[in-house]
Amino acid sequence: MNATILVIDDEKAHRFMLRAYLEDAGYEVLEACDGLEALERLSSHPVDLALLDILMPRLDGMQALPRMLSQAPNLPIIIMTAYSSLESAVSALKMGANDYLAKPLDMEELLLKIARSLKESHLSQQVANQAQRLGEMFNFSALLGQSQPILRLKELLAQVAGSQALVLITGESGTGKEVAAQILHQNSSRKDLPLVKINCAALPEQLLESELFGHEKGAFTGALQRHQGRFQAAGDGTIFLDEVGEMPLSTQVKLLRFLQEGEFTPVGSTKTCYSKARVIAATNRNLQEAVISGAFREDLYYRLNVVNIHLPPLRERGEDSLLLAEKFLQDSCAKNRRLLSGFSKQAQQRILNYHWPGNVRELNNAVERAVVLCKGPLVEEHDLPSAMLSASGFSENCNHDLKPGMTLQEMERCLIIATLESTGQNRTQAALMLGITRKTLHNKIKEYGLV
Repeated sequence: MNATILVIDDEKAHRFMLRAYLEDAGYEVLEACDGLEALERLSSHPVDLALLDILMPRLDGMQALPRMLSQAPNLPIIIMTAYSSLESAVSALKMGANDYLAKPLDMEELLLKIARSLKESHLSQQVANQAQRLGEMFNFSALLGQSQPILRLKELLAQVAGSQALVLITGESGTGKEVAAQILHQNSSRKDLPLVKINCAALPEQLLESELFGHEKGAFTGALQRHQGRFQAAGDGTIFLDEVGEMPLSTQVKLLRFLQEGEFTPVGSTKTCYSKARVIAATNRNLQEAVISGAFREDLYYRLNVVNIHLPPLRERGEDSLLLAEKFLQDSCAKNRRLLSGFSKQAQQRILNYHWPGNVRELNNAVERAVVLCKGPLVEEHDLPSAMLSASGFSENCNHDLKPGMTLQEMERCLIIATLESTGQNRTQAALMLGITRKTLHNKIKEYGLV
């Protein structure tokens, strides 16, 4: 059955033109001359998507939008507006509209956005139905995407969230491991209890142990008073151990004891404490390799890895990169008070072709940079970072293009060079994009003679 689109515009000629074009594209079309007539149409006919003009008599688009969403909460709505009124379109996005287009409309872009909004709405409904069957009310708004890897990830999160099992989330830096942990917590029986987070790579060994398990007054130099650790703060809720692969071996022993017995001892204390907190851990390291090298305890690895949830890198998610870019564009325009209508076709192609070593985090940064630097109504390809402007996404100064037969060392060297150049030799940012620690990157730079 063809999707039904409601066209809401006070200009009869514009409605007629849209009806003809959309019907030629295979859609069923209903018309309304203003917001009041649109509400009447919604109450009497099933509608799959609405095209809503802003400036109309009786009830304009900004007034009609919240009433339409109240009447049909899951209805995708695309705003149509003159470029001079784009500020209203940005406000409409904050109120719940899916997207917007500037008049005069680009018909190819209109069809693309309609198809994308309908597909996303359909997939969201599938996920919602599945979640309802599992007795959970999931909110996947922070996990935008319609690729098969993301759909499988959402299905797995829905299955695991209601359990009490330990979860190990793996994936490259910037893929959204913390978002996945939040979804698991928010859809568990512990959702009304604390979700406590700690980055195991951000603290030195003694401070990490203290932050996790607490310490007594005088336990070490500077311990001027008793300190409650994160496990005590979590209570019966959830504790998220980010970058668990960077945890020192001495702290790993204490963590293993907690996972096995549910107990721990604060630094400088002889008193045993207890917690029923659920542990969700995450890492961008290969823990099996870390076990072999002796950097990670084998028994702790198997204890943590009860359920493994792997987050796919952005380069394996197809057109999700463009969906995410458009969402980040809306967010960044609102944040920076810019009025942009989208990406040029050339910029869209660059986004789709780029390999995104820093994943979703890098994409977000690239879009915000483009929003700040953009001088026209569209983000053009020259507004994007220089690393995206070569066909392969790698630096032209790299000694090698990736090709079959290269050794892993050659590929790694090439990727490090390209990433350093894309960040302006910022090693901290490059390490984040590559999913390794700054110390590891420093060692690689020396190993490959890139100093």
